[in-house]
Amino acid sequence: MKLHIKNMVCHCCKTVVKQELEKLGLHVVILNLGEVEIVEDISTTQKKEFMEALLESELELVDDTKSILIEQVKTAILNLVYHSAETRNFSKRLSEELMYDYTYLSNLFSQFEGTTIEHYLIMHKIERVKELLIYDEFSLKEVSYQMDYSSVAHLSNQFKKITGLTTSQFKKLKNYKLAGLPMKGYDKPNISNLHTG
Repeated sequence: MKLHIKNMVCHCCKTVVKQELEKLGLHVVILNLGEVEIVEDISTTQKKEFMEALLESELELVDDTKSILIEQVKTAILNLVYHSAETRNFSKRLSEELMYDYTYLSNLFSQFEGTTIEHYLIMHKIERVKELLIYDEFSLKEVSYQMDYSSVAHLSNQFKKITGLTTSQFKKLKNYKLAGLPMKGYDKPNISNLHTG
């Protein structure tokens, strides 16, 4: 039986989902971002308990087709940002992967999420850039190339629009606690004029 999970975006989320299913005596066969396949059928009681446990971790079980499709789009974006970063022809690849017309996916995503697929992708790319800057293993030019930006200037401009900081300012902050740092536009980004190309 396949279950679809909303907001399951990292390995910690996967661990939570697996643990909660095992607590219910259910056996995980496949566990990916956004979905899990179990051996058994889940009973109504187990489903209710599982849903309650997920909510405590800000995760949610989704049943309807459109919500599942939205989660599949998000998962595809996360896989792209963290495992590929090749954004050229992303709309075509997404359409082929999910077997839906990109315009349909784009309209559906905007309707449900209140932002475009492109903006969602940009936000996750910037989060990944922040991680790479903190690790300090790559030059800004290498990060730019790795994240499929057309130039260092393009990355720098987009980074500043999203965070309110230059990449240099952000790197200087890596020795400080970033948890409480207010970031301009972080909660509600102003990215209406950004482009991924």
